[in-house]
Amino acid sequence: MVDLSSYQGIVFDMDGTLVDSMPAHMEAWRVTCENFGYPFDLDYMYSLGGVPTRQTVVVLNDKFSMDHDPSEVARYKRESWEAMNLEPVIIESTMAVFNHYRPHMAIGIGTGAERPHAEHLLTSHGLLERIDSLVTATDVTHGKPHPETFLTVARQMGIEPSKCVVFEDTEIGRQAARDAGL
Repeated sequence: MVDLSSYQGIVFDMDGTLVDSMPAHMEAWRVTCENFGYPFDLDYMYSLGGVPTRQTVVVLNDKFSMDHDPSEVARYKRESWEAMNLEPVIIESTMAVFNHYRPHMAIGIGTGAERPHAEHLLTSHGLLERIDSLVTATDVTHGKPHPETFLTVARQMGIEPSKCVVFEDTEIGRQAARDAGL
């Protein structure tokens, strides 16, 4: 087991780090991109993992010189995801770290998902009641790669950011953690 004894808290990203939901999100994005005329590039879309959906639409609009309404595209993507009726599974190696350190270390989740989605997913896996903080895209003004998500998790846990370690699966998430001082 990785030695995290020099930290007081652990912050996990949710999608792609704690829960294997990225394939389903990528399929929902593929369908959404097709519907709105965005070229779909799996690697590029994966690189945006952790960015809130509405902000991803802003990025896509800028990249492809389009002007789709972020709320409309986000709603379509959410409905596409929900129509798949998939229940992502826990990533066992990450969950092993969670379980090993949970008895004596604060644990938070900082995710680019909307709060209802995050709460549903975490509840279905019995995790919501086991964490000390949940910060979602719904709870912040600036999503990843901005550091606000991780700074908010650390503040809610009552721990200095430098005393927290982050588990992330994307460069954008790593950048947010670094800029937050975690």
